[in-house]
Amino acid sequence: MANVYPEAVCICKKFDLSDAQMQEVVSRLTEEMTMGLTKDTHPRAVVKCWITYVQDLPTGQERGKYLALDLGGTNFRVLLVDLKSETEVDIQSKIYAMEQSLMKGPGKDLFDFIAECLANFVQEQKVENEELPLGFTFSFPVQQLGLANGVLVAWTKGFSCEGVEGRNVVELLQEAIVRRGNLKINIVAILNDTTGTLMSCAFKKLNCRIGLIVGTGCNACYVEKTANAQVYEDYQTSSKPNMIINCEWGAFGDNGVLDFIRTPYDKVVDKSTPNKGRQTFEKCISGMYLGELVRLIMVELKEQGVLFKGVDSQLLQQKWTFESRFLSEVEADPPCSYCKTSKVLDEYGIRCAPDSDKACVRYICETISRRSAKLVACGLACLIKRMNNKDLSVGIDGSVYRFHPKYHDLLIEFMQKLLGPCFNFELVLSEDGSGRGAALIAAVAAQK
Repeated sequence: MANVYPEAVCICKKFDLSDAQMQEVVSRLTEEMTMGLTKDTHPRAVVKCWITYVQDLPTGQERGKYLALDLGGTNFRVLLVDLKSETEVDIQSKIYAMEQSLMKGPGKDLFDFIAECLANFVQEQKVENEELPLGFTFSFPVQQLGLANGVLVAWTKGFSCEGVEGRNVVELLQEAIVRRGNLKINIVAILNDTTGTLMSCAFKKLNCRIGLIVGTGCNACYVEKTANAQVYEDYQTSSKPNMIINCEWGAFGDNGVLDFIRTPYDKVVDKSTPNKGRQTFEKCISGMYLGELVRLIMVELKEQGVLFKGVDSQLLQQKWTFESRFLSEVEADPPCSYCKTSKVLDEYGIRCAPDSDKACVRYICETISRRSAKLVACGLACLIKRMNNKDLSVGIDGSVYRFHPKYHDLLIEFMQKLLGPCFNFELVLSEDGSGRGAALIAAVAAQK
């Protein structure tokens, strides 16, 4: 490759993390997490390490019917999960579309609509006369003050319903349920998707201790000793030894501690986002940003006269047009074959490119994917070393992990390098953390 396009190799070297740099990332994340967990330093910590109030993991013996509600965008889901045995879980679900007027109108209207959909769903499932616990996956920034107490910090994803920010969303939904007068539903927990991913995996893999999302965004949660979670008011007196911690590690580096590995391309991407200077770690890893990093490199090489000579692609010049799914497609081509790469370039109006150009595009995609996987491996190694757990499973979900043909293997390779032979781990694709996981939290909470 170096003989063909040395300019590409030169650029891509900036993204190549050495073993020493990876160990330094682990070390710095460990320090930042300690700040987040410690009462005195928590207010100024960038990796907040929020407590989830989830202190019990599934035992695999949970049984019965539970409801789950998954709200995180323009559609939301209602699920009825019937835990019949360790291996038999029956799930019925329905997706409801949300009108723009509901997303921007009064909060009361939003929660009344959700309650109406809940009522219709339980009637369809013929469980309207059963008193069912509900787990609520709410994928917006929330400060959790209890297992069923989550205060909305700020709306995102196009929502701007008035009267909700600064309020406990569980209370608002429960009030809407009570207003209907025909629903026997009790909301027992509010959670985010990482916690749900951990719980969903732990039902089948009892040694699961980490939940990870690598998709549009990136975040993780893990099982910490309650005594170390000083932001929990009962951290010294709780009878429960463990607490699931929501790391919110996407913000790692927002204080400059990752500047030693950031490239000029990362800084260009950051400047073109609405949350400049925030979510530094996530912007090096997640699907929202990987494609744009690849596009920036391709544009520079084209401007240098190295790549796509004599081809004018206006689409390539437009920001955010190289989707992250393209990395998965390009890297799915077998060696010396460029069928899928050709289709991706075709979407850009780049036809009849020589194989050397296609090989270069694949090399760039591989470079960006490898760095992403290295950084996630650093995060996971940090959590595993922190727990000092020598045999555990990691529940993982998200489009990058789920659909990238090499991401799983890359994670294992880099984690083994960081952890050495003393730690045994398994990476498990989690099944529907925001749905099944929410129901499992409801099951665990209801049985305590």
